[in-house]
Amino acid sequence: MYSAKPRFPQPLRQKQTPSSLTSVENDTYEVQRMIFQGPSKPLLNQIDHLSLSPGPGETLVQITMSTICGSDLHTFEGRRDGTPPSVLGHEGVGIVIATGPGANDSLIGKRVTWTLVDTCGCCEPCTSWDLPQKCDNLFKYGHSSVTVGQGLNGCFASHIMLRKGTHIVPLPDALSDVEAVPANCALATMVAVVDPLLKGQRTPRKVLIQGAGLLGIYGATLLKNAGVKNVYVTDVFPGRLDLAQNFGSKTIDSSDLNTIRDGSFDAIIEVAGNSVIIPEGLRVLRPGGTYVWAGMVHDETPLDFLGVDIVRGCATIIGVHNYAPRHLEEGIQFLTRNADQFPWNQLVSSPLKLSQLNEAFELAQTRKWHRVSVIPDYAEFVTKPPPN
Repeated sequence: MYSAKPRFPQPLRQKQTPSSLTSVENDTYEVQRMIFQGPSKPLLNQIDHLSLSPGPGETLVQITMSTICGSDLHTFEGRRDGTPPSVLGHEGVGIVIATGPGANDSLIGKRVTWTLVDTCGCCEPCTSWDLPQKCDNLFKYGHSSVTVGQGLNGCFASHIMLRKGTHIVPLPDALSDVEAVPANCALATMVAVVDPLLKGQRTPRKVLIQGAGLLGIYGATLLKNAGVKNVYVTDVFPGRLDLAQNFGSKTIDSSDLNTIRDGSFDAIIEVAGNSVIIPEGLRVLRPGGTYVWAGMVHDETPLDFLGVDIVRGCATIIGVHNYAPRHLEEGIQFLTRNADQFPWNQLVSSPLKLSQLNEAFELAQTRKWHRVSVIPDYAEFVTKPPPN
């Protein structure tokens, strides 16, 4: 068991009235937003006094921490479509400070996280396919222009306006912001990824995860917690493999994977985002095994293998993209149960101020941290951070 874990102090976790945060008067708030102006252009620190009144079903959240996801990097670097001017960021936690008609007003004053997409709840993907993340009327936080709605659509801001179809999950006091902040992206996604492996007819005994990033580490801990004894993680970066060992994973350097005999694994999970590794994964997958693909979410992922490898191997291929609300619920429950089992704070950097988001993106590009965190400039976050 991992113990004696240093935690970030969380002054904003204390109960506060909305007016003690950033409300200027009545429904007018001092709002900080970092505006994405286009690929590789500096993010603009913008402070406005905005009149914010949640509409029907909407929930206004004051953000206490957010983190830079790989998809944010891809948008910033021009590898993914953006809609400037916009506020990027979809990984966040915060305090509910106001709700509109029909929203859950019992959440006011509570610390929460939320699904990274808003759904209609009426279309076929929502009602018949159990795929709300593929909703016909999907809205993704961190992707829309500031001209949409009230302009609070991303997490790199002091506030975010959550829409009616967004699933909101209260956070227990057992979890600090730094532990919970990546949960609504990487962790919930990996809950969805391991779900078909753990709920199938036979739980795999030996699993290989391709990629020791945050997705890979979460996946390994979820599998180990579910009783899978032999979980291996492979990567090209030795530093990532060293960190993965802190989370109970057995590791294999990618350059050594060719020494593994054919058909060694019951299941394989791809979260590296690189299609070049797929043929090697198929080679080490046993007949009748399951291969889950979750990292190849971009266009530059051409595949080079033969259909016969799938057919004769009786292989099952599953693609997973994002998650359903229940996966976020399960992820938060998992973190709460295992708050002291793993060194979660090793995954996220010490926080930078939101106004330093350009520097935070530069730090994220070094890949030193799985996630780089930022906090709005109003946050009094001045005691010592956890050790690097």
